This record gives sequence, structure tokens and C-alpha cells, in this order.
Amino acid sequence: MTDKIKITVVGSGYVGLSLAVLLAQKNNVVVLDVDPDRVKKVNSKNSTVADSEIEAFLDNKELSLKATLDKDFAYQGASFIIVATPTNYNPDNNCFDTSSVDSVIHDALELNLDALVVIKSTIPVGHTKSLQEKYNTERVIFSPEFLREGRALKDNLYPSRIIVGSQLKRGREFANLLVEGAKKKDIEILFMSSNEAEALKLFANTYLAMRVAFFNELDSYALANNLDTNSVINGICLDDRIGKGYNNPSFGYGGYCLPKDTKQLLANYDKVPQTLIQAIVSSNSARKKFIADKILEKNPKVVGFYRLVMKAESDNFRDAAVEEIIKHLVKKGVIVIIYEPILKKSLVFGAKVISSLEEFKDLSCLIVANRMTDELKGCKVEVFTRDVFGVD
Repeated sequence: MTDKIKITVVGSGYVGLSLAVLLAQKNNVVVLDVDPDRVKKVNSKNSTVADSEIEAFLDNKELSLKATLDKDFAYQGASFIIVATPTNYNPDNNCFDTSSVDSVIHDALELNLDALVVIKSTIPVGHTKSLQEKYNTERVIFSPEFLREGRALKDNLYPSRIIVGSQLKRGREFANLLVEGAKKKDIEILFMSSNEAEALKLFANTYLAMRVAFFNELDSYALANNLDTNSVINGICLDDRIGKGYNNPSFGYGGYCLPKDTKQLLANYDKVPQTLIQAIVSSNSARKKFIADKILEKNPKVVGFYRLVMKAESDNFRDAAVEEIIKHLVKKGVIVIIYEPILKKSLVFGAKVISSLEEFKDLSCLIVANRMTDELKGCKVEVFTRDVFGVD
């Protein structure tokens, strides 16, 4: 049996923690984070994110996993350093804010002269190459992730594919580490340039956003013309070329990835003619405005929004689709309340946050829910949702 190697994962969000848990089955993994609370959670075998598989592995599996705030300890002796820090979209410069990634790369290369540094954060096309040129090294590569919120570890255990933006031998070794931790057999592995891997990530997420936008616009048409959305979608999706997945209407796409990745891909098209990518971004805004107007047509005195989280078993409400809808209603003078038990604030987007479900139901004249749930069945007031199939 080969000796375990040390792997450092920087960041303990969905991407970082799911990878750390996956790799800690057969390797010594250190998670580096700047948040003391997250470090304490990981060392106490508690998940930093809402993910049932991660929680189960931390509870029941023998994992060689520890977390730290100490950069020197984290980087020293590591064979692989995985970067999983956030890259939010900055509308001011029309690009991802890669400062957290860039800072990690600088420290990792300075404090460890041998490790392969693997970027898992989503970055603009060409960013890895620019870092390689800046530091005159091939030790920085890019490997995109394709994870769902709340299902991140499951998607690492049963990956749709593994993409490595490198032709180096050590890039292949990194891919093998992911395969060794997975449960799925015969995983498709593709090796390509870093530019191609970065483009692949942005195009994959933009295609998903396009599909969401398409079925949302279909639903808008059906709602405006008194058609049964369910019948139309079911008939369309029986075509094998279209398929049944990812076709449930919503208030719009949101969350960690799709909003920022579509905008970044659009920015990468600055010198290339296009209309479709712009249309996807614009469609999402148009959908939310349409939904807000439909709610206003009902003339409710108090509109209650059931949850800000994007989907079941998620704790993420960043860039939630309902955010713009709430802001639009508040601007029109509508009283809006929000039921979100995991939100600590008492006021958000100009709306009062309520932690009691019963109080929320009693105060609402109309309840708006991106996804229907058993908690709302039997409500005395109307529940407005575009959830056709009862799935995320």
C-alpha cells in the first residue's frame, strides 16, 4: 500500500469541502480557510455547507482531514494544492474578481516549491495561462468542477466527467486522485489546454442557464395565453434530442454559478460577434420582471415570499431569483415579508424577515414560492408558483 500524500484545499465552501472529504478517504487532507468558525466546524466534523452526503461522510467515514488558519502549515509538504476560493462577478470592470485566487497562487508558489497548484474556482478564459506566464511556471493548472449545491459530494463521487486543463504527467496524477475517491466506474477523463478547460466550464453553465431561460420563457407565454405549461413541456421533451431534464419553470436562474458565469462568458465575447449569450442574460431579467408584474396584477396587500434559498436542501440565497422580484414589489409600494429561518437579519431588500412559518402564513395575503413544498399545502391564501413538476 502506497503512503498517503498531503493535499491542501484552500476554501471550505461547496467546492472545497466536497473535494476535501472526497480526497481525505485515501490521502492526508488539510483545509486552509480564513474563517475561524469554518475551521472549527471542519475540525469538529461538522459541515460548513448544507450537503447531506458531506455530513454523512464526516459522521461515519474514517477521514484524514483537518482544517487550519495557518498558511505555512497548510502548504508545507503538500503534493497538491487545490484552490477553491470564490470569484464573484464584478460589474464595474465586467469580469470575475480573481483576487482571492491570485492571492492563494502567490502564497502557494512562494511557500511550496514543488506542489502542483490546481485551480477549481471558476475564472475567465486565459487566466491560468496569464498566471503561468507571470510566475514562469507550469505548476499552475485549471480543472473545472461541475457540482450542484446540496449535492456537491455526490457529484464528486459520481462525476459526469473529469476535466483537466493540462497535459502534464502531474495533471494526470491529479485526475487519478479524483478517480480513486469516486464510487463511479469508467469515468470519462479529458485533458486539454487551460484555455479550453476554462471555456468549457463557462459554456457548460451558460448552456444550463439557456435551458432554464428557454423553459421560463415558454412558461411566460403559456401564462400570458392561458395555456397548460405542463402539457406543452411534456410534449416537447418527449423528443430525445431535447430530453426531460432541467425543464421545470422557475422565477429565474440564480445561485453561486449561473448568473456570474453567463456574464463572464458574455464579457469574454467582447471581440466576437454574438447575440445568443446576451439574450440568455437579458432573458433572466425579463422573466423576473414578468413574474413581478403577474404578482402585481393580483393586487395583494401583503406578499409573503417563502424562502430565499434557491432549492431544497440548500443554504444558498446569493443572487436568488426572487431578490429582484422582491425589490420590484417593494419599489411599487407593496408590503413584502419573507419566511427564511436560516437568515439572521430582520430586514432584507426592504422586506421584513419572519422566522415563524405560522406567523408568515397568517400575515400573508399571497404567498410566492419558487418551489412548492408540503409546508405550503393547505394554506388559506393563494400560493403563487411556477413549479410544474415538483423538482429542483
